[in-house]
Amino acid sequence: MEAPLYPDFPLAPSTPPGGQPAFWVGPRHLAGDDGRLYDTVADTLAGLGWTSLTIVRGRHEPDETPEDRQVLRSTVLHISPDTLRWAQWSLADEPFHLGDLPIAWQISARAETSTPLAQWSAYFTPDVPGEAVADFLVALDARDQPAVPLAGLGLVLDAVAAHGWLRDIDQPHAAATDPTFTSHISLGEVPPLIQDADPRALTTEADEAGPAGWQAWAEPALGAPCLWAASFGASVPHDLVTAFATSLSSTAPVLRRVLPEATRDRLLRAPA
Repeated sequence: MEAPLYPDFPLAPSTPPGGQPAFWVGPRHLAGDDGRLYDTVADTLAGLGWTSLTIVRGRHEPDETPEDRQVLRSTVLHISPDTLRWAQWSLADEPFHLGDLPIAWQISARAETSTPLAQWSAYFTPDVPGEAVADFLVALDARDQPAVPLAGLGLVLDAVAAHGWLRDIDQPHAAATDPTFTSHISLGEVPPLIQDADPRALTTEADEAGPAGWQAWAEPALGAPCLWAASFGASVPHDLVTAFATSLSSTAPVLRRVLPEATRDRLLRAPA
């Protein structure tokens, strides 16, 4: 069990005039998203030069003031300059669920502009550390061909093992967990509704295993609801998953003001 860096320092001291107090916390994979998952990722995309579009759906009555308009659903779409990759914030748009958690970000890429279909997609729920999603996007933006798979299946687990995660005894080449057995990453059958251009996703029979993709999640206690989950389609390049895994398992502390209730007692923390 991890303990606070300063056990005598209260977890929630009186809020200073400038807002909520900030802490340096770790491990990152249990630190949540600070309630800023959209802002963290959107700021990264803006810095990369991606364009953002907001789609608002609602009901507008004649002579109705803007503040009285009934907005039913809204989606924010960020598109790369070459339009080959995009990221969609869908939390307010009736998203489907992953591990009983709503999808917040869906990130996709296509091979060429002549087709509107994504070659692969990756999905992230709330409380996935924003730093890990941002690093995934930086790696995606740096790729000349975002939909071309590269070798490097073993790099994903090598990355987390370098940060102290433990390989699964039964599946050393396909799964690993952090030393507290709370967060996991594994290569296995992709959950339903995960979009991917792999033709096996369409031809797999009910009793057959579908294409394998990387999945990651944090389960604070055995049988407890997941804190967060991430799913990568079978065609997501392994080097991009490696960028996510490297950031997720990083031992560097992260700045947080909002700590997840499920893991706050397991976080190392120091006042910022």
